Amino acid sequence: MAADGVDVLVIGGGITGAGVALEAVARGYRTGLVEKADFASGTSSKSTKLVHGGIRYLPQFDFALVREALVERGRLVRNAPHLVRPLGFVLPLYAENKRPLGTPIVPPGGVGMGLLLRAGLILYDVMSGRLAIGRHEHIGAAKALELAPALKADGLKDAFIYYDGQTDDTRLTLTVLRTAARRGALLANYAEVLGFDQEARAGVSGGPAPSGRRISAARVRDVLGGEEFTIPARVVINAAGAFAGRIEAMAGESKIAIKPAKGVHLTLPREAIPTTGYAVVLPETPDGRLLFIVPWNTRVTLGTTDTKGGDIDRPVAADEDVDYLINTANAYLRTRLTRENVISAWAGYRPLISPANSDGASTANLSRTHVVADGPGGMITVTGGKLTTYRRMAQDALDHLVRRMGQPILHPTEDLPLAGAEGYQACSAELSRAAGHFGWGDDVVARLSQYGGEAGILLELCADDPSLARRIVPDLPYVMAEVVYACRGEMAMTLDDVLARRLHLNFEDWSRGVEPAPDVARVMARELGWSAGEAEAQVSRYRERVAAEPR
Repeated sequence: MAADGVDVLVIGGGITGAGVALEAVARGYRTGLVEKADFASGTSSKSTKLVHGGIRYLPQFDFALVREALVERGRLVRNAPHLVRPLGFVLPLYAENKRPLGTPIVPPGGVGMGLLLRAGLILYDVMSGRLAIGRHEHIGAAKALELAPALKADGLKDAFIYYDGQTDDTRLTLTVLRTAARRGALLANYAEVLGFDQEARAGVSGGPAPSGRRISAARVRDVLGGEEFTIPARVVINAAGAFAGRIEAMAGESKIAIKPAKGVHLTLPREAIPTTGYAVVLPETPDGRLLFIVPWNTRVTLGTTDTKGGDIDRPVAADEDVDYLINTANAYLRTRLTRENVISAWAGYRPLISPANSDGASTANLSRTHVVADGPGGMITVTGGKLTTYRRMAQDALDHLVRRMGQPILHPTEDLPLAGAEGYQACSAELSRAAGHFGWGDDVVARLSQYGGEAGILLELCADDPSLARRIVPDLPYVMAEVVYACRGEMAMTLDDVLARRLHLNFEDWSRGVEPAPDVARVMARELGWSAGEAEAQVSRYRERVAAEPR
């Protein structure tokens, strides 16, 4: 990037930046992307891991957002069938629910609430159009207790099922990045932007910039090696999420108003919340949100909160966040959750767009709509939005650039398969055959299927070295071959990159990844050329980081 410059320099290696990089390179721009930490190390690895239309925004009459998200959900299922699978959600209705799903109408005595919910679900299906992934069903209370055995029976009046998608958010981000790299995008994690060089020159479209100055290059530091680089760029696209305001401030006055909203999730064992293959929606909470109970491997995810404030550099699941989730869930469950059931609590920040007069507003009521805006020095900032709508965010950002340049608008990523989509079915059959040879259960097969056609690389690794076929943790589906793949193909640079993101051991393992850390570090040492001392230092740093986190 520094040697030859780029047409488009993307700042931010989360799902939005990954999408922008793919969109830009697919339109023929020489594209570079820099991320100050690891790819997906922020919000993009801290989501509920759902690809959804946002059913709770229907009662807010945000139909445009819901329609956009449903369309993008359908495109993701089509373009990345190995990464997004349909998931049924049981939606119970209890006698005490006054405003389930945030319904704006409260029928007298609750009479007719079931009809109101069903009308909303019909609308949700209709808005999906030809990209629907499943139609809702009215199942009643008895069937709901069969499909969601953790729910309490007392007060359960009715129930429905509707469908959305589930994905591994980190795998999705990395897959989008790999797709961009295959098309020629240049990507660097642990590359922090320090500032920008600006010069007086004509604007990109031929006219002068409003300030008379435009960014000509970005100054970037290799966080791991310490070296600094100057990357010439025709255009900078700021996709730094909750940090977008900081990036704008490096080039001038930031005019975008971001109100970060903290979302906290808990990981629990399935024994604590008995589940089937269906997720559960807890339809009403004290702050007007929904809570989801989502099966995830041999675990269950419970979330999320929506609170304002806090240190965006160090997202922390505070005691009150954990208590809120436990207490709210217990109001609907026949089992009783306690802190002893919690394997991990994890937090991330959503970059919500804040109107000028919303200082006292709850972040739960701010729109998840994204914004594309001109920033200082001629940069383009894209922020807000949802994991589901990342591709549309990227498309809108590049449309903005193309209009500025006076070039024709094309949308090449609408039907662009992501890496691994090709050969997905054939590789699934190979995985099933390999399961018998290596002694894998269905959970391992399902996990490795998320690599799609590229799972063949993992099978070759295991065939060459059968020790790589072993599970890293006995009751989780991750195998050691994934560690090798992460180092060779996904730019994993530190032990934390693997344990916390490429694999989710930091969240799902009872030891938070501390127990398997030495074994994983030894495999990474072989791949990355670490000395014995560096491998030990990586393990020590990881242990210290985990010990410093609230449990």
